[in-house]
Amino acid sequence: MRDPAGQVLALHHPPFRAEVVTVGAALRTLTRDGVDLVAGWPAGEACPAYRGWVLAPWPNRVADGRYAFDGVEHQLPIDEVARGNALHGLAGWVVWAVTAHSDSRAVLTCTLPARPGYPTSLDLTVTYDLGDGGLRVTVEATNVGAARAPYGTGHHPYLTVGRRLDECELTLPASSYAPMDERGHPGAAEPVAGTELDFRSPRAIGATQIDHPFTALDPTDDEVTVVLRDPASGREVRLVSDPATFPWLHAFTADDHGARARESLAVEPMTCPPDAFGSGTDLVVLEPGDTHRGSFRITGS
Repeated sequence: MRDPAGQVLALHHPPFRAEVVTVGAALRTLTRDGVDLVAGWPAGEACPAYRGWVLAPWPNRVADGRYAFDGVEHQLPIDEVARGNALHGLAGWVVWAVTAHSDSRAVLTCTLPARPGYPTSLDLTVTYDLGDGGLRVTVEATNVGAARAPYGTGHHPYLTVGRRLDECELTLPASSYAPMDERGHPGAAEPVAGTELDFRSPRAIGATQIDHPFTALDPTDDEVTVVLRDPASGREVRLVSDPATFPWLHAFTADDHGARARESLAVEPMTCPPDAFGSGTDLVVLEPGDTHRGSFRITGS
């Protein structure tokens, strides 16, 4: 029987191991010394809840699936039906081609053709590299069509330290966040100071429910590091990104995930906030022939 997640590509660079699948070029597992750094899903099952997805050509949501670009109205398919949104791009259920695979590296590619709702064709490449510093993920898009294209990207790993989030500490060095309405659409960015979403210094998550995009990131040595930590064991997982490429980080405590609620924290490096196709906020515009590239790293101890 064929695995619904496609071919599984195993990577190892001691003490790290990872598995990448060809459906969506998604990250299924990542461990250090056999201990999970991301909450994935079992072999033989389809990817649940967008775990480890590559988000392209937009991350998060497009409200009502509608937007205007270069004077043309576009309508994307609605796949978050309850909220009426187009969700997490077009690449997640595509079978990607494996163009390189070694013990510690996998490169996957796909072409998104122009279609109703999206004006041009993109060549996408995702590279997973395991090294001494953990797993580096690089997402690249080239406009191979004849028209300009709106573009955004991100990735959707769920970080875990093997403990419920209520008992964990979070460090997220962002000075602003965007409040969200009941449909998952953002308002204007506001300061985190004085709110329950201020995690600029390590702080217990407790009962705080998070499903927000954060920005005004504060780098150290040109990198932004999000840390999820279990204070009882000292175990921690870190997502390290470049704010020049990914000026937004969306954090999500997965409160609506049933039996898996609050067992892990989605931390999504993003080029733009939700509904950037509608608002234009930090939207990348790819001219024909243009390439956009961004990377981040996951590690732990």
